[in-house]
Amino acid sequence: MKYLIKGGQRLFGTVRISGSKNAILPILAAAIVTKKKSIIHNCPDISDVHCTIEILRYLGCDVTFSGSTVTVDSSGDIEKAVPASLMTKLRSSIIFLGAFINRSKSALLSYPGGCELGARPIDIHLSMLKEMGVKVSETEGSITCIASELKSGVYTLPFPSVGATENIMLASLIADGPVIIKNPAKEPEIVDLQNFLRACGAHISGAGTDTIKIEKMGEYTDCEYTVSSDRIESATYMAIAAATGSTIKLENAPCKDLDSMITVLNAMGVYTISDSKENVTVISPKNLKPLGIVATMPYPGFPTDAQAILMSTLLKAKGSSMVVENIFENRYNHIPELIKMGASIVADGNTARVHGVEELSGAKVLAKDLRAGAALIIAALCADGETEISDIYHISRGYENIVGKLQALGANIKAVK
Repeated sequence: MKYLIKGGQRLFGTVRISGSKNAILPILAAAIVTKKKSIIHNCPDISDVHCTIEILRYLGCDVTFSGSTVTVDSSGDIEKAVPASLMTKLRSSIIFLGAFINRSKSALLSYPGGCELGARPIDIHLSMLKEMGVKVSETEGSITCIASELKSGVYTLPFPSVGATENIMLASLIADGPVIIKNPAKEPEIVDLQNFLRACGAHISGAGTDTIKIEKMGEYTDCEYTVSSDRIESATYMAIAAATGSTIKLENAPCKDLDSMITVLNAMGVYTISDSKENVTVISPKNLKPLGIVATMPYPGFPTDAQAILMSTLLKAKGSSMVVENIFENRYNHIPELIKMGASIVADGNTARVHGVEELSGAKVLAKDLRAGAALIIAALCADGETEISDIYHISRGYENIVGKLQALGANIKAVK
C-alpha cells in the first residue's frame, strides 16, 4: 500500500485524537502481571496494538478488542518465551522483559524490532535489572533473565530512559521490599502506567517526578482503566494546521501534555486556543516565523517523536531554523526524502539547518520510520502536485485512521495498492 496526496489545500474542521500509542503498549504488557481481568478504554486501533495483542494471545491470555476497548484476561498459565517472529515486529516489545520477570521470575526474549533510529541500546534496562539482582545472559539475538529474588533499595538511572523506567517499575513490584527509582523518565506515559498499576491494586507513587516509589505488591484486582490521549498524534495535527495555513480543532487531546509543542508553534506565529482540558484549536497565519534553535530533550522538553513533523513545518517558515536531535543518533531519515520534494535542509551530526522554501513539489518518497512518514505527509499536504508515499506500514504503527481523519478535514489523500 501507498499514499497518494495532492497538496496545496487549506484544511478546516475537527479531528478526534486517539489513545496514546506510547501509553497503551506498556499497559498491555503490564496486564500479564496481574493475573486478573483488565478492561482498557481509549485504545488506538493501530498495528503496534495488534502486534502486542498477538503476543498476549500467544502467551495464553484471553484478549478481545472491540471499538476502542481492549479486555485482557491473564488469569491462566502463560508461556515464558516470545518467538522472534513476534518480538521483532515492534520495538516496544522490550517492555515484556519487566513483565515476564514479574510474572514468571524469568524471561527469554529476542531482541526487539521497530523503527531504525540508531543503536537504541537496552543497556540501561539490563544494567539496572542486574543491579536489582537479576541474572542476565545475552546470546546473539536473544536475552535470558533469571530473577530468583529482586532486591529492594534505591536505584538511579544514568539517563531517564522511558523503556528502562517502565521495565524497572514492573519488575520492582516483586522486590523483597520498597524500591525507589531516581532520575526516572517523566513522560506522561510513565504516569499512565503508574495509574493503571494503581487501578489494579499496586502501591506506587511519584511518576512524573524525580522519584518513583514502589511498595512490595500483595493481591491484584480486576480493573477498568482509560488510557490518556496521544500527545504525538496531537502534535502532528497541530503541525499539519500550521504548515498548511489551516484552522483545525483537536478533540480529546491531552492539552496539559502539549506545552512544548504549543510554545514552539506560538513562537512561529501560530495561535492555539484551549476551550477545555481536552480541546484545542490551532489557527495558522499565512506566513510562519522561523525558530532559532529547537532541541529535543526528555519530557517536559520538546519530544523527539515530534522532531520530524516540526522540521516539515519549518520548511514553510520565512527564514532559517536549527533543529538539534539529542535523543536518537539516527533520527534524520526523513531529510533525504524531504529534499526530493524541494526541501532545503543541511544536516551535520545531530544538528540540522532548515531553510524555509517558497514551494515544495510532489515526488515519490519512502516513509523510513513512523515519524518520518508523518513528516512526509505534512510536506505532501503543502506541496504542489501529487506525492506518492511508500512503506506506509510504518505510519500505521502509530496513527489510527490517518487517511479518514485527513479526508474529513478536506485533504486530498487516499491509500492505494
